[in-house]
Amino acid sequence: MSRVCELSGKGPATGNNISHANNKTRRRFLPNLNDVTLMSETLGQSFKLRISAAALRTVDHRGGLDAFLAKAKDEELSAKALKIKKDIAKAQAAA
Repeated sequence: MSRVCELSGKGPATGNNISHANNKTRRRFLPNLNDVTLMSETLGQSFKLRISAAALRTVDHRGGLDAFLAKAKDEELSAKALKIKKDIAKAQAAA
């Protein structure tokens, strides 16, 4: 399971551990990923996604999964999220 957010594309970053003696060793900063189930109002279906806590807050702020995916850039989304976005757009066009 990769450590990349399916909605925001946020992944591990690198930096230094710095000791009290100012020794520097390389380390990784991992994103705060959570397994969540989000509901799509348009499709009437729920989807399990692995997203960062910051992305979850953004989904709530924008008013749900459908609104978030409508504004999201395709390059940042995972293949699974991109398929959900296209299904939502198709359902909205048909309605």
